[in-house]
Amino acid sequence: MKTTILIHCPDQSGIISAVTGFIHAKGGNIIYLDQHVDKTADVFFMRLESDFDDNSLNLERFKEEFKSSLANPYQMEWSLHLDSILPKMAIFVSKYNHCLYDLLSRYHSEELRAEIPFIISNHKDLGYIAEQFNIPFYHIPVTKDTKKEAEKRQLELLKEHNVDFIVLARYMQIVSSRLISEFPNKIINIHHSFLPAFAGAKPYHAAFDRGVKIIGATSHYVTEELDAGPIIEQDVTTVTHTHTIKDFITKGRDLEKIVLSRAVKLHVKRKTMVYNNKTVIFS
Repeated sequence: MKTTILIHCPDQSGIISAVTGFIHAKGGNIIYLDQHVDKTADVFFMRLESDFDDNSLNLERFKEEFKSSLANPYQMEWSLHLDSILPKMAIFVSKYNHCLYDLLSRYHSEELRAEIPFIISNHKDLGYIAEQFNIPFYHIPVTKDTKKEAEKRQLELLKEHNVDFIVLARYMQIVSSRLISEFPNKIINIHHSFLPAFAGAKPYHAAFDRGVKIIGATSHYVTEELDAGPIIEQDVTTVTHTHTIKDFITKGRDLEKIVLSRAVKLHVKRKTMVYNNKTVIFS
């Protein structure tokens, strides 16, 4: 049995020794450990992977004892994940297909270790892609008058299928506070710009007008403040005066799908931790 434990707590001496000693006492073999201390906030972060003999670990007892002997004394926020249980990922899309195709291709090749119970879209256009990959597709139109009802239907599906997190693969709707509160730091978006620069509806046009030499893409967790959530992954590519706006868009779309897939894989592998609207990304 392989487990991953994520921890953050006030920084203090002895945490690593206490945690690794606890794992060893329970018969675990530590196969990965990474830690970080935010000196400014005085907060300790750790990610730890361990292997246990399948017959030796009582998971509920392990959690109870970890909580009483470590989590409570050290004031830890922590979570434990089993490698054998794949997270369930819902995908929201609109009309752009490049990010969706990329995610589903990685999913189909088992590069992306998650379950995808369904795809939701406010348009019918990409239903054929879901059909190609044999994934249920739900068309839920969103208008000013139907937004609340659409959101209710989305939440029903998410809860019915026990979805763990959501990926907005160029979903061209603003996610409401209700959905965000149900999935805090569990909604991943891709923004077609190197945030915080050139935010807005036409970043490539703005970048073109400014004569930039690089363009980028940013994947982040969704918060109520638009395009201001904790950043998970970013990348850039060079451009020159010879490139047109169409070239910018083509290059940008390549970046979008790469950056989004990296962010999703980091989340799936439990390598991200959010604190003070920033992320700690473990290697």
